[in-house]
Amino acid sequence: MIGRVGDCLKEGLPFCIYRKPNQSQITAVFQLEDALHSVVDFSEKGFVFAPFQFENGAVLLKPDEIFVTQMENSEHSPFGEIQLSEIGRNDHLELIKKGIEEINTGRLSKVVLSRKLEAETKLSPPEIFTQLLQHYPNAFCYLFHHPKIGTWCGATPETLMTIQNREIKTMSLAATLPFVEGEVPQWKEKELEEQQMVSDYIRERLTGLMESLDIEEAKSVRAGNLWHLKSRINGKMLPKTSVNKIVSLLHPTPAVCGIPTQKAKEFILKHENYRRTYYTGFLGELNLNQATETSLYVNLRCMELKGQTASIYVGGGITKASDPEREWVETQNKSKTILHIL
Repeated sequence: MIGRVGDCLKEGLPFCIYRKPNQSQITAVFQLEDALHSVVDFSEKGFVFAPFQFENGAVLLKPDEIFVTQMENSEHSPFGEIQLSEIGRNDHLELIKKGIEEINTGRLSKVVLSRKLEAETKLSPPEIFTQLLQHYPNAFCYLFHHPKIGTWCGATPETLMTIQNREIKTMSLAATLPFVEGEVPQWKEKELEEQQMVSDYIRERLTGLMESLDIEEAKSVRAGNLWHLKSRINGKMLPKTSVNKIVSLLHPTPAVCGIPTQKAKEFILKHENYRRTYYTGFLGELNLNQATETSLYVNLRCMELKGQTASIYVGGGITKASDPEREWVETQNKSKTILHIL
C-alpha cells in the first residue's frame, strides 16, 4: 500500500492514507483522475479535506479504490532532545498581546492565535507518515495528496465529530501542558476556563438539534509529548438534523478559532501574518462505509510538505488570563510533535 502511495505522488494522483485513533487498521482512498471535486451538502461519499475558511469549499476525494490493511504498533525508541528555534518569537508575542487587548475590550472572550514555521527533512512523505503511525497511536494519522491542493500530513488529537445512525460523538478539547514522565498535570485557572468555554459553546450550538446531549467532566488526556483537557460529548440527533447543519455549526470550533466565532475569525484573518489554508480545517470519512456514517477530525499537529521543506503549524487559545511568554512556550512544545518526526 505504501508503494502505491509513492506511485501516486510521482504520477500526481489524489489519495489519502490514514489510521483512526487507537486502531491498527490503515485505510487508503485513491482517486483515479486528478479532477478537483467539492463537497456540496455532505450527502456525498468519499474522503473530505476542508480548510479553516469553510466558505472556500471542502475537497472531496472520490473513492475509486479503497484498500485496507492492518499494522500492529511496533517498538520505537523515545525521542531525544531537539533544539527549538526562536525565529518568529517577537512577532508571535506581539500577536498574543493584540489578542489580549481585544479580549479586554469585551469584543472577544477567547481567540486562538497561531504561527507557521519551516523545517527541512530528508524523509519522504510515506516515511513521515510511517513515523507518525509508530509514535502517535492515540492520534488520527494521515497523509493526503491532491496535485491541485498539495501534500499534507499530520497526527491530530481532536475529533470534530463521528456520526452513525443519528448518534453523534464529539469532544471539547483545549488547554495544553508538556508531558513529564511520572508527573500529573497541574491545571491552572486559565486552562480550566479555556476548556469550559469550548464545552459551553458546543452545548449552546447543538442543544436545539438534539434529542439528547451529554457532556462529561473534563479529564486529562495525553497526546504525544503533551497533555490536554478533554470532555467526551455524546448525543442523538433529531431526525430532521443533517450532517451539513452540524458541520456548519461546529466548524470552526472555539478550540481552533475563538468566542464569539465570527468576531474571532475576523481577528485571526486580519492579524495573523499568514493564511492557515487547511490548518485547523477538518478531514475524514464521509459516508464511506455506509450512508449514515461520518468521521471527521480537526486538522491539528499537521504540516504541508513541499519538496524537502515542511511547513508546520502551531497555535494556542488566548483568554484574559493568558501570559504571552507561556503561550509562546506552548507553541514551542506543540511544534515538537512534528519536529521530532522530521
